[in-house]
Amino acid sequence: QVQLVESGGGLVQAGGSLRLSCAASGRTFSSYAMGWFRQAPGKEREFVACISWSGVDTYYADSVKGRFTISRDNAKNTVFLQMNSLKPEDTAVYYCAASNDYGPYANYDYWGQGTQVTVSS
Repeated sequence: QVQLVESGGGLVQAGGSLRLSCAASGRTFSSYAMGWFRQAPGKEREFVACISWSGVDTYYADSVKGRFTISRDNAKNTVFLQMNSLKPEDTAVYYCAASNDYGPYANYDYWGQGTQVTVSS
């Protein structure tokens, strides 16, 4: 089992950047593929990005491709989401999640509590 805690959200102007972090507990962090998801008010939760166990493979939603970068540091049990060129439509609660499988459609078993990202126009 793994527990996840996100941080790094906040208020930023359009065009700005934020870096989200997700700290995981437990010694088996490197055995999980990790993903970032987001949920805007009144909308369903959507996939943002995911990264494989080793960090070699990554996959992004089209809406964030070229602007967001997912990475991980297995020595520090942390996964990151670097968000650049932010747009108002990126405003959402961002969640990290862990899965035994890699990919946007994998079954993510563990979820953090979320961190709010607000982008002003």
